[in-house]
Amino acid sequence: MKKLYEKNELGFALLWIGVYCAAGVPLRGAFGDESPVMLLGLAVIAGGILAFVKACRLEKKYGLVKWRGKAADYLFFLPLLVLTTGNLWGGVRMAYGGAAQVYAVLSMLLVGFIEELIFRGFLFRALLEQEAPPVAVTISAVTFGVGHIVNLLTGRGGLETLVQVVFAAAWGFLFTFVFYKSGSLLVCIAAHGLVDVFAKFAAADGGSGYGYITATVLTAVLYCAYLSRKPAALQPEAGKQA
Repeated sequence: MKKLYEKNELGFALLWIGVYCAAGVPLRGAFGDESPVMLLGLAVIAGGILAFVKACRLEKKYGLVKWRGKAADYLFFLPLLVLTTGNLWGGVRMAYGGAAQVYAVLSMLLVGFIEELIFRGFLFRALLEQEAPPVAVTISAVTFGVGHIVNLLTGRGGLETLVQVVFAAAWGFLFTFVFYKSGSLLVCIAAHGLVDVFAKFAAADGGSGYGYITATVLTAVLYCAYLSRKPAALQPEAGKQA
């Protein structure tokens, strides 16, 4: 892994995305989010990612540090955190009972960690070395959204999957901009995990409500326009400059 990372950082990022999809989709389809098997599989992937980052001392590069600057400069985190509650806007109801709900919650927290590290950490940082920041942000966000097409393989319908792709791409822009501007991925990991966890406490229409999806897309447009005026904490180590 280290040799691939040093030789081809983009290839390294794509490999991790491939590993996650190849392992996560079959596990989710066969066992479901509430399964201890799913939780174990995600824990192995998350552990592998974290072990690599720590062994190579890449915590700062991949945002496993607190954000930089004055606290007042990061009031722009608030819209992000408000949106995390959107799955609960349609009501609250546990998706599973007993231990199954606990497994599902823990799995969703791991999903937030894994997806932020591979899409915002590995992929975005690799793209930032080769492309102008707006291009890197767009590719990372759109790739994250399009990646949700794999939901078709877990039994979801075509329209539901399309809506999920748009919804995920909007979140992708939000998370990538926050990481790019703050230099920290911790808020993104927390927010991503909460979005997925709250989906397991949503009423029947809570997680798919068009009001929440519309609010997320509109917020992404306005929020990213606002963030674009803030100085960036991350800069490419090589290649094109901002």
